[in-house]
Amino acid sequence: MIDPRAIVSPSARLAAGVEVGPYSIIGDDVEIGEGTWVGPHAVVNGPTRIGRDCKVFQFASIGDAPQDKKYKGEPTRLEIGDRNVFREFCTMNRGTATGHGVTRIGDDNLFMAYSHVAHDCVVGNKCVMANYSVLAGHVEIGDWVILAGYAGIHQFCKVGAHAFLGNNTAVTRDVPPYLLVSGQPAEPKGINSEGLKRRDFSAGQIANIKNAYRVLYRSGLKLAEALEQLTDLARTQPEVQPFVDFLPTVTRSIVR
Repeated sequence: MIDPRAIVSPSARLAAGVEVGPYSIIGDDVEIGEGTWVGPHAVVNGPTRIGRDCKVFQFASIGDAPQDKKYKGEPTRLEIGDRNVFREFCTMNRGTATGHGVTRIGDDNLFMAYSHVAHDCVVGNKCVMANYSVLAGHVEIGDWVILAGYAGIHQFCKVGAHAFLGNNTAVTRDVPPYLLVSGQPAEPKGINSEGLKRRDFSAGQIANIKNAYRVLYRSGLKLAEALEQLTDLARTQPEVQPFVDFLPTVTRSIVR
């Protein structure tokens, strides 16, 4: 199911049911899983692995060299899970030898037009990056994270699960789980309660998460003291545990 006008490297490995549209280029050391569709005028370079049932729309650039002056052509990788969608002009770069050596994308993510994931990033599952949203190098984002249009994340930042970044938001510090942030630089505006409702969190769970947010941001406690209180709450409120797991990993301080 490869259009005769496409160019596919002899070293590429395409599973059953893979479709490649006209004028697309599949480069060396590319592996594409069963049922994935690569539309017209797309470029996939390797070493890159794409999972099952993904969709790559026209003019997307997947797996090209990192945009890093320190990169000297080392054999780094891009690894993509299943059921991801890459819309027009989306760009995904491989890792660097001075970083993880690999950029990793989970499952069931939507990358809208002109979104960008830089080298050595780690993206979880079920995330949405809206048009023109960007991740600088070495960024890590958890599951169910949403970046609205033109949102950008500074290199080496982390964003916890279920967070929502408003349009034009500039993230320069780590964003704990569940938060809704906006501004330049980003500031916490509360929790992503609407997103949690859509994911079937109960009213009681959302209330507990709101209380955890108040402990972290409204109690006047130092971070270590807030973490101690959140640890106590998590013993009977499992939905608070993501705060407890995230905060010790913070390297750039948290949004304030």
